[in-house]
Amino acid sequence: MMLLRPLLIAAALIATIPTAALAGADDAVLTPDWKSDSAAIAVPVLRANVSVTGDVVRIGDVIDNAGSFGQIAIYRAPDLGTTGSLPTAQVIAALRAHEVIGVDTRHIKEVTVTRLARNLDAKDIQDAVAHAIEHRGGLGDAANLSLTFDRDVQDMHLDASNTGALQPITVRYDSRSTRFDVTFEIGNNVNAPPTRLRFTGSAIETVEAAVLTRNVERADMLKSSDIIVERRPKLEIGGDAAVRESALGMQLRHPMRAGQALRVADLAKPDLVQKDQGVTLVFQTAGLYLTTRGKAIDSGTEGDVVSVLNLQSKRTVTGVVTGRGQVTIQVATPRPVVITDPGIAQTPVPTSVADNSPQVTSNQVSTSRSE
Repeated sequence: MMLLRPLLIAAALIATIPTAALAGADDAVLTPDWKSDSAAIAVPVLRANVSVTGDVVRIGDVIDNAGSFGQIAIYRAPDLGTTGSLPTAQVIAALRAHEVIGVDTRHIKEVTVTRLARNLDAKDIQDAVAHAIEHRGGLGDAANLSLTFDRDVQDMHLDASNTGALQPITVRYDSRSTRFDVTFEIGNNVNAPPTRLRFTGSAIETVEAAVLTRNVERADMLKSSDIIVERRPKLEIGGDAAVRESALGMQLRHPMRAGQALRVADLAKPDLVQKDQGVTLVFQTAGLYLTTRGKAIDSGTEGDVVSVLNLQSKRTVTGVVTGRGQVTIQVATPRPVVITDPGIAQTPVPTSVADNSPQVTSNQVSTSRSE
């Protein structure tokens, strides 16, 4: 009896020893965190999609339950804003090199790794520069500025920690050379020095203009297919740019070539009188209204002065176009002539004599002679 009791106690102590402790040295390659207690083991699980913000991929990025091995770098991360993929077998081999085994791959064929980034579209950069220089040196609104950069502006990818807005810290614009020099600063959330971006180039103000698509003669009426809208330098057109809608149905005051921008001064209402057209000549003066037939020598719209051949007198006269096929000639009315030359004698007008003498009338003189 006394010998059996110690044996029973020894058997109980052996039963409490972890199974892993009784295994060989070759089975002890799992991490201490995973093997310290068989009841608390968390199996490492492979991830199919991985996103990183730094320039390396760590064990903790590709598997769950990495424990203290999570910060070990195993791969270089893709470029900013790009995505790469790794075969699962290659990832498992990299993990085993750091004594990480028993990973549950969940039948994943490859691991996709994306490098997170702060993306700046080229259009957003151009807009930021335009807003930085607008209203400087005589420039107008940013929406009307045309920018030409010294280097082509492309989409940019910055480290994801650059979370701040594009803040202009240096802005220069020379109106004579049209050159600009703008520097932006972008803050971050890692207490690192801000990122700076500098852009240089030239800027001009543009306006929308109606541009001819073909050569147009003076007598041609503008149609929808004759005009397109383009942005042209304001210095080229000035403040007299014609609007496409207003130009349709109008005529040109002079011939123009394809590609030329229309100004308001280039446009006129359609001709009411055409060259060589038969017209009605109206002679008008105060109290007098005469009409006759004529032949137009010039074309003209309402209000234009044109020459007309009077078919009756065969003389050429000028008048104002007042209607379709009608030319009016205003005849001046002569005014009474007032003579102011003191050398010309004027007949005195009889007046009454204001004195005490009796006034002798013609009847009285005739009567005294008869007596």
